[in-house]
Amino acid sequence: MSSASEGRQARIIDELCVFIRKVLGDPTVAAKCVEIARKHRHEPDADKRIAEEISATTIVRIPEVWSDADRMFIEMLKDVLEDDGALY
Repeated sequence: MSSASEGRQARIIDELCVFIRKVLGDPTVAAKCVEIARKHRHEPDADKRIAEEISATTIVRIPEVWSDADRMFIEMLKDVLEDDGALY
């Protein structure tokens, strides 16, 4: 693995660790993020709308220019919704 790739992975891990600390510090954050994703998932530009509302209404900040960790988080939210839908 190249040092650039290792550095990229380290940044992603660091960002995800910050997010996990926020969620553990305020357990309502995860439920709120899923609620927001559920509300916007079928809209045009759903990912962008989800990110904007999460940033505006929670302690999680997703910048306009997304990092790999930001993309992973949005994808995880959508996966949670798909898993939730599969239960019914």
